Amino acid sequence: MKILLPALFVLAASLAPAAQAKEAPSVAQSRSQIQQLVEQFKTAIKAHDGEGMARLFMPGSSWFQTLDDASYEKVKVKEPNARQVTPGDFQKFSQFVGKASKPIEETFDNVRIETDGSIGTVYFDYVFLESGKPTNHGAETWQLVRTPDGWKISAMLYSVVLDDRH
Repeated sequence: MKILLPALFVLAASLAPAAQAKEAPSVAQSRSQIQQLVEQFKTAIKAHDGEGMARLFMPGSSWFQTLDDASYEKVKVKEPNARQVTPGDFQKFSQFVGKASKPIEETFDNVRIETDGSIGTVYFDYVFLESGKPTNHGAETWQLVRTPDGWKISAMLYSVVLDDRH
């Protein structure tokens, strides 16, 4: 019995890491899941699905935008107290998406995804369109975390270059 007990302990200990490895998705699976999150984001915008958009974010997530210098100067002409870097939040954006009266869309190019299976980042170039016409473009980055409910955006930062509207 004294020999059997340590042998069972060694066997159980050797199986535990294998069981844990099966629970966590591989890096390739995580990349695929993050790509699905990107597609859900784009789809929610086009579908005016504000509630669906809000579900993609962690409560209390961080959100900042920064205007490029030329856009900042244009904005300051109309709003002298405007700031170049401004905070925002996913709730306001989700409401905007849900209440938009015109067709809206965000296109993503040069999407880069990095992850270790628990956290991740997405970095891409974007163009925001209203009624098929660009309103602004820039670069955008998300910080992500894998939760029991799937991947969520925990922070968003993006640059804004205002496009001339004719």
